[in-house]
Amino acid sequence: MLTLDFADPATNADPFPVFRKLRENDPVHWSEPMKAWVVTRYEDVKAIALNNAEVSANRLAPFFAAVPESRRTGYVSLMMYLSTWMVFRDPPDHTRLRRLFTKAFTSRSLDMLKPNIRAIVDMLLDGMDAGEKAGRTVDWVADFAYALPAFVIMDLLGVPRADLRRVKVWSDEIALFIGTSKTSPDKYDRAEAGARAMADYFRHIVAERTLEPCDDVISQMVAARDEKEAMTADEVIATCILLLFAGHETTANLLGNGLYYSMRFRDQWDRLTADPRLVEPAVEEWLRYDGPTGAVARVVLSDIEFGGKKMRSGQRVFAFANSANRDGAQFADPDRFDIGRTPNPHLTFGHGIHFCLGAPLARLEGEIAIARLAERFPRIRLAGDAAPGWGDSLILRGILSLPVRLG
Repeated sequence: MLTLDFADPATNADPFPVFRKLRENDPVHWSEPMKAWVVTRYEDVKAIALNNAEVSANRLAPFFAAVPESRRTGYVSLMMYLSTWMVFRDPPDHTRLRRLFTKAFTSRSLDMLKPNIRAIVDMLLDGMDAGEKAGRTVDWVADFAYALPAFVIMDLLGVPRADLRRVKVWSDEIALFIGTSKTSPDKYDRAEAGARAMADYFRHIVAERTLEPCDDVISQMVAARDEKEAMTADEVIATCILLLFAGHETTANLLGNGLYYSMRFRDQWDRLTADPRLVEPAVEEWLRYDGPTGAVARVVLSDIEFGGKKMRSGQRVFAFANSANRDGAQFADPDRFDIGRTPNPHLTFGHGIHFCLGAPLARLEGEIAIARLAERFPRIRLAGDAAPGWGDSLILRGILSLPVRLG
């Protein structure tokens, strides 16, 4: 029987054969292990992303509504802060929060980040090089891919880089819940602890910026609270958590997954080192081939017909961007990793009103990182033949560790 079950390690490591079979035989599929609809074709994934009238981005509300009254006090931080994230809000709340957030995250601020991103990239590559000279293999994920976007977002928010270790612990706990972990039975309690700790952390910083503003995004969001469509204090804290979580988790996975496939398909890495003009399309192919966004999750608002199936009110829908990005109806030779692929209209950043606001920053970080890596270490290679371990998540798609030698 054809089914999709990410609790199966083999499926988690390589879901693409199952995706292909689903696209061909059952593109709108009810997964009994997931207790949810699985949508796999490109046009159907786009349709789900655009259908804000019949399916909702607020997948947290049904979960919290099902929590017994006696246990709700155990999930206060999850309910208060994650429910405020714009990615889980429908219009008009989503529209208001996105508009306010966009004011604090402009193209001008992005341009100003370029020198800092370059400096962080060089600092991390220097550190990796020093480690390898000492005779050890370096971990591309731990030593670079995670740290780069985390430092960039921390600098943007104006929080100390020295707090990275604490932030990672909290973020990893939240990811178990947001990513819909299939193998962590205590994920709700751990996510609550992570959300509570991160909220306390940002509450202190928001209070400081209220009294003494700085040149950072938190200060800009605090200042926006004085305008007509103001953010509440809790919304500012929630947005800080969202920025720090989403702003580094997905980009870290982009850098980890992308380099892994560039090393597996060595001819493509050699193309890049020979022609730096391929940097931009290479990042787009990193995003498409096995990108950092596994799926977008939605909840059916009322009974609907979709793809010849009857979706019931309250049922969950997972529209798999990573499957859509391998759809042969949209991409020629979709299972081929091609850093010169053009056009490349992947759905990794979503589609419609929930299109990722951080997409330009993720692209910029990827382009600067890959360009400097190819320039400084063109002979970088995987250290060993072992297949990488993949994170346990339906939503977030990323390699946990990638040992490399710089060459």
